[in-house]
Amino acid sequence: MASSNFIDYVKIFCRSGKGGAGSAHLRREKFIPKGGPDGGDGGRGGHVIVRGNRNFWTLLHLKYKRHIFAGNGLPGGAQRSTGAQGEDKIIEVPLGTVVKNGDTGEFLFEVTKDGEEHILAKGGRGGLGNDHFKTATHQTPRYAQPGEDGIELSAILELKLLGDVGLVGFPNAGKSTLLSVVSAAKPEIADYPFTTLVPNLGMVSYRNDRSFVMADIPGIIKGASEGKGLGLRFLRHIERNSILLFLVPADADDIRKEYEVLVHELGSYNPELLDKRRVLAVSKSDLLDEELIAEIKQDLPDIPYVFISSVANTGITELKDLLWKEMQKSNKDI
Repeated sequence: MASSNFIDYVKIFCRSGKGGAGSAHLRREKFIPKGGPDGGDGGRGGHVIVRGNRNFWTLLHLKYKRHIFAGNGLPGGAQRSTGAQGEDKIIEVPLGTVVKNGDTGEFLFEVTKDGEEHILAKGGRGGLGNDHFKTATHQTPRYAQPGEDGIELSAILELKLLGDVGLVGFPNAGKSTLLSVVSAAKPEIADYPFTTLVPNLGMVSYRNDRSFVMADIPGIIKGASEGKGLGLRFLRHIERNSILLFLVPADADDIRKEYEVLVHELGSYNPELLDKRRVLAVSKSDLLDEELIAEIKQDLPDIPYVFISSVANTGITELKDLLWKEMQKSNKDI
């Protein structure tokens, strides 16, 4: 997923279609000079509809198409014929897209299933034809209703990646390297901070042809919840993960302290993240001998942990087993 092609936030302006006007037609045929009203109703204006599509992974297709207008309904005709409905406009989005009001920031809905549809802007109703207004005392109404106007609104679309496991760690903790080892994902890897500028997803193969999705987001730094670094923009991607995998390198000055800073940033951004199950992976453990590992274990936080090395490919199977076990527990909690 190229960094220039990953778009997870767009603001669009949309307008639903105007309803067609009702007809004020009066029936006029040979030998029936005064046939009375027979005007039909106007057609409904087109809706603007948001639909989930599992084949999309980004909002890139909306980056250069931010004005979306549905079609207007057509007016009614003679012989009580109803005008055609305006053309609906379908906005296809990846699963995990949240839609908010662009002016107020109010949450409108979230799309989580393939084919799931929500009407973002409802089309205007068509006007009633004059046939609806005839009465015993007023048998020839020469008026009809105009169609309702469409709705104009701006909307914010935010993508929250749908992953089973979310990787959490400081820059250079080895998250991208781990993702490249356990899955077929090919994230950019280099020995400098913020190599990962966009979230990456990888499908992790497990025993008996089972699998789960792991999401790697750009590294968090202290103050990320306040907008420092890249953290605030991408922290929302963690909200959809059932398990949080904290990755702290073995050469960190204080593994427990780094873990606590990460937890604090997540809690400051969204306290509900603290309710998720957590797993700790101590990366780069090929630098440690058994004596050092035993010493480090005594000061680790009270959550499931495993020592791994992505480069030496050690502890990876144990990590998958631990993550799968915690996912099963998480599913039971729901």
